[in-house]
Amino acid sequence: MTPVTPHLLITDDDDALRQSLGEAMQRHGFQVMLAADGQEALELVQATEIHLALVDVHMPRISGLQLIERLRGSDVQVPCILMSAALDETIRHEAELMHVFRVIDKPFRLAEISQTVRQGLAEHYGWAG
Repeated sequence: MTPVTPHLLITDDDDALRQSLGEAMQRHGFQVMLAADGQEALELVQATEIHLALVDVHMPRISGLQLIERLRGSDVQVPCILMSAALDETIRHEAELMHVFRVIDKPFRLAEISQTVRQGLAEHYGWAG
């Protein structure tokens, strides 16, 4: 049986961060899909299998929390990691109610994101790596 390469969705309206995080996660062995906002992310999710989503909170068209809410209301049940430079207790509370896997403050270290992604995949799918 061929091992599955985890598919990550990275959704962030900051082009430089999205691209650099995507490249770094590819180097760590993940297949990466990039979306500039929640609407683009929803379109990708409908067309591609996703195993975990890294989602920025503040984005145009559809915010990160709105995206997660829509994913939770669909057949796509993937662990989500919420990222933001402007986290407050309201956002953290909403994320908790939506069963977000983790909430991470920006700026973050790549090692922190990589470890959190691996933990999410291990807890949700039983994947080690």
